[in-house]
Amino acid sequence: MFRKLTGRFSACSGDNRPGSCSPLIVLRSMALSALLFMLVFPAVPIHAAELIVYSERNESLIKPLFDAYTQETGVDIRFITDQAGPLLERLKAEGENTPADLLITVDAGNLWLAAQVGVLSSVASEVLTTNIPAHLRDPDNRWFGLSVRARTIVYSPDRVRPGELTTYEDLASPKWKGRLCLRTSKKVYNQSLVAMMLERLGPKETEQVVRGWVRNLATTPFSNDTMLMEAIAAGQCDVGIVNTYYFGRLQREKPDIKLSLFWPNQNSSGVHVNVSGAGITRYAKHRTEAVRLLEWLSAGEAQGAFADMNLEYPANPQVQPDPAVAAWGSFTPDTINVTVAGRRQAEAVMLMDRAGYR
Repeated sequence: MFRKLTGRFSACSGDNRPGSCSPLIVLRSMALSALLFMLVFPAVPIHAAELIVYSERNESLIKPLFDAYTQETGVDIRFITDQAGPLLERLKAEGENTPADLLITVDAGNLWLAAQVGVLSSVASEVLTTNIPAHLRDPDNRWFGLSVRARTIVYSPDRVRPGELTTYEDLASPKWKGRLCLRTSKKVYNQSLVAMMLERLGPKETEQVVRGWVRNLATTPFSNDTMLMEAIAAGQCDVGIVNTYYFGRLQREKPDIKLSLFWPNQNSSGVHVNVSGAGITRYAKHRTEAVRLLEWLSAGEAQGAFADMNLEYPANPQVQPDPAVAAWGSFTPDTINVTVAGRRQAEAVMLMDRAGYR
């Protein structure tokens, strides 16, 4: 049948005599031929757009997810990893010429800053607003938390009874004199913690707390949370404040290490939480596909994997954490919107400096 109809079309269209075929006959024949061609030769899918991602998150924590997304959707993903500062400066310098479609970074302070300097755009997505609680995303939907990290108290179970611990603020009390270890105030994680305290307690009370922390230090602040925990295990101090995923990493490396976690402020503000998250860039060339990737990261197995690979908590409350993380027990988190960590960050830095917290 295909041969018969196409032959008829060829004979008519190839006849050079004027008026031998009416335009209607020609169009009808062309339509039939096109239809039969599509039936015999199914359409080949158009190659999906390649997405470009700028990421502060380490390659080992995102590449497996991107590979899974490519396998599932056919969309290729290229990514560039760097610290938040250089990535933001790059996006600002590139302007509308940026190749980046998506920015992934850690700490709400960095996400807030990215939104403030205008490198992210608002996203209208029912999927994202359903999956990610309001306090873990930008009020204008310019970024969304994808994993949650709790900054909580770690202590030596040999030298501290859990009943002695209560709140972040209590670590400023005289009973912890010479027993407290802290990470440097230069790290954004501590800046965000103090920023949230400013929102809760106000400047005067927050400064009193930070000054108390400084008075109670057993040694100068450490450059990272792992060194802090090792100092507690070695007896250099008894208690400190860390991100839970650092605790999980050290626990995997040294299963017998004598350290325990405590969830503070359970009768007041709740445990301080922060996020790693992502937003669509202002000049994304493949915006629709970038939104689809972000939605995919906020749900199901992808959401669990995004958190599990770094021993964090899923931002989506419908997704269960990794068993190793769940083993630390449940807690009530602070539900102030995490944008406060960015909005009051500069004020927090100045306060810590006045208090002598280096």
